[in-house]
Amino acid sequence: MSYTTLVSSQTLLAHLNDPDWVIFDVRHDLGDLAAGRAAWQAGHIPGAIFLHMDEDLSAAKTGLNGRHPLPDRAGFATKMAQFGVSSQTQVVVYDAQGGMMAARLWWMLRWLGHAHVAVLDAGFPAWQGLGGPLTTEATPVRPAGDLQLATPLASCVSSDTVLANLTTQARLVIDARAPDRFRGENETMDPVGGHIPGARNRFFRDNLQADGCFKPADVLRHEFEAVLQQTPAAAVIAQCGSGVTACHNLLALEIAGLSGAALYPGSWSEWCSDPARPIATGS
Repeated sequence: MSYTTLVSSQTLLAHLNDPDWVIFDVRHDLGDLAAGRAAWQAGHIPGAIFLHMDEDLSAAKTGLNGRHPLPDRAGFATKMAQFGVSSQTQVVVYDAQGGMMAARLWWMLRWLGHAHVAVLDAGFPAWQGLGGPLTTEATPVRPAGDLQLATPLASCVSSDTVLANLTTQARLVIDARAPDRFRGENETMDPVGGHIPGARNRFFRDNLQADGCFKPADVLRHEFEAVLQQTPAAAVIAQCGSGVTACHNLLALEIAGLSGAALYPGSWSEWCSDPARPIATGS
């Protein structure tokens, strides 16, 4: 069986020694860039390979391409193969923030054309709650995999596409940031507050239940349909601050059976870097 959206801690435990499964730990703190690796060193799921959001899941920043620009697609596929990922490998990704970081790698692997990737539902806290084993040992080096680029299962758009959409209004932009940041209040991550004109807000944390698990598919579908207002999912552009939490909304849409939305990787951090691009504030 292949898992393409979520996997439970119980299921991962049952496959912990499965050679066809590869686990990635992407715990990260936007305010402390060393925290994720330190957390991995203090204790991680056996076999989990640590990947850093800035060093492994992003390209170099120029000041104009956002805080977490996408790496080269072919180069990233090579990196995943070096970590043991093959075309049929089941990949499981976890963090400690309800999928906030893990969804980025989930999306990136689908962008490579790899379908067999799932986020650990409720992440590291759920694993701990289950009493799953932990280790501080270095992850053994796996044999290289044969992952090759395939037809993308996820798409992305450029700032030019988003800018042109202000005129055509052919697509709906959904912003995953907290409501206050969407309104242009309490902005601490980027130099300018506000949102892309015409965007609607769906805070990514609203995809989760109190226990940190994703809401059931029917609930997510109902809630997203209220945001979409008859817009088909394939006409959606997902964005956030830097192309990370937008992937959480894309995962939630996939769980809900609303496939086809695209990611704007540069997101607000790229958009607001050019003063010529228009900005809206308020609700």
